[in-house]
Order: sequence, then C-alpha cells, then structure tokens
Amino acid sequence: MDGGNQSIVSEFLLLGLCHSWDIQVLLFIIFFMIYLMTVFGNIFIMLLIIKDTHLHSPMYFLLANLSFVDMWLSSITTPKMIIGFLRENQSISFGGCMCQVLFVHFVGGTEMVILVAMAYDRYVAICKPLHYTTIMSLQRCIGLVAIAWIAGFVHGMSHLGVIVQLPFCGPREIDSFFCDMPLVIKLACMDSKNLDTLMNIDCGFVAVTSFILLLISYTHILVTVRQSSKSGASKALSTCTAHITVVVLFFGPCIFIYVWPVSATWLDKFLAVFYTAITPLLNPAIYSLRNKEIKDAMKRFKSYCLIPRLIFNAQKQVSASN
Repeated sequence: MDGGNQSIVSEFLLLGLCHSWDIQVLLFIIFFMIYLMTVFGNIFIMLLIIKDTHLHSPMYFLLANLSFVDMWLSSITTPKMIIGFLRENQSISFGGCMCQVLFVHFVGGTEMVILVAMAYDRYVAICKPLHYTTIMSLQRCIGLVAIAWIAGFVHGMSHLGVIVQLPFCGPREIDSFFCDMPLVIKLACMDSKNLDTLMNIDCGFVAVTSFILLLISYTHILVTVRQSSKSGASKALSTCTAHITVVVLFFGPCIFIYVWPVSATWLDKFLAVFYTAITPLLNPAIYSLRNKEIKDAMKRFKSYCLIPRLIFNAQKQVSASN
C-alpha cells in the first residue's frame, strides 16, 4: 500500500439519500431548517451558560462543551448533504473525503468522552455531595475536557492513518451522503474484511468502553438515589433523565453503525442521518425541556432582553409627551 492512490482516484461520488428530485427538494428544506436550529440552538445554550452566573458550575461547563461539539458534529456532514440535494451528481474530493473520516471520528470520539465526564460529574454530585466542590474543581473540569479532545484526536487519526494509505483504483461510488468509514474501506482494491473488522474493533473499544463507564456511573447513581429521601431522589432523577436520554440517542446509532453493523443500506443511512444531523439538534432541546435550571435561565435571559426594550419604550413615550 502506498500514497499514490490519490492519482488513481481523485474524487468519490456520493449517492445521497434518494434519487427522486421532488423528495430531494423536500429533504433540502427539512434538513436546512434542522441544521439552522442545531447551530443556533447550541450557540444559544453556550451563550446562556456563559452569561448566566447561576449556571457557572461544572455540570453546565461540560454541557457548554457538549453543545460546542454537537454544533461541529452536525457541521461536518450536514452542509454537504444539503448542497447535494440540489445537485444531480454530488462528488467529493479525495482530500475532502479523508477530512470527513477524520473529523467525524475526532468529534464523535470527543463527544463520547465528554458524555462520560458528565456522568462522572453527576456521580460525584449525587454519591459524594460533601466532596463535590473539591473533586469537580475548575482545573479538574478543564482537564476532563482536554482529555476528551485528545482522545477524540487520537481516535480520528488512528482511522485516517489507515484509510489514507489504502489503494483506491476501482469503484468510487459511496452509497451514503458522506464518507463513512466502513463504506470507504469497501472501495479499496484489496480484501478489506480483516481491515473492516479491525476498524470495527477500534471503534467498538472506544464506544463500548465509554458506554460501560456510563453504565457504571448511572448504576451507582440509581443505587444511591434508591437509598435517599424521596425529595432528593426525585431531584436527582430529574437531573439525570436528560443525561441518560442523550446517551441512549447518541450511542444507539453509533453501536449499530460501527460496532454491530447491519446489512440493510436504508437502515445504515437512517442511523447515519440520526447520528450526524438529528442528535445534535435533540441535545439542546432535551436539556432545555428537561432541565429546570436551564428553563429558569431562559426566563432570566428573556427578562434581560425585555428590560432595554421597556426602557426604550418609556423614553419614547416621555419624549412624545414633551
């Protein structure tokens, strides 16, 4: 295997989600709106956490980082998919394809570790409340986020380092809307079964390890909650429900795409769309609807925006009366 594959296959052809023009126009409108809501929703969550001093805690520091990661996860593949709905043939350069492989696994791996860090934060808050401020210090939170980005980068580079060296000389059609790693491997001019298995093991190690750590954390939380008072249990469960929902929505598609792949192409496409486009939108919505402190912060933010308007209207009425 050598690096000369770029001169043999300079671009790949993405087949997209469907071939009907009417459906593609409809999907363009739907996913364009989804992408706008994803970007602005996650930006709003980040700004809300930065501006509202009531949210300056480890839990919301990690949530702001999760929103930042979600915004980029959606931006890696969704804009290309949206543009593709308006084109008859959607091609992507070899370099662009490799960048998608790198950043999907880079950002995806980072999000997995951040979700583990958020579960650890809830574990400390509920199971070791007296030591929470000591354990979850600002330095510890920054360290956890740094570990997440480093782990994601190593995870992404481990895939890119293998795939970029593969010999691509034959078919160049990818039956998806982005360069998904298992589909790119199948285009290599070699027997890719062993390599595909190796890549699945690599993805499985990151995903399954993260998922096991999450299960351990939430199991400890549920055991502790069961032994607590009813009021404390209710508050703890309310706090963790949003976390658990996000974990299930994120890890479910990942496991079926990379760890336990299915043979149905339409299901692969659906899971890929859900993983890269829908989940980043659902995360801010879930935290906004399920989290009381976020709701209260949104009300305070609304009042902050209304006060200047009321002052302006009052000044306008005074000047008019004079």
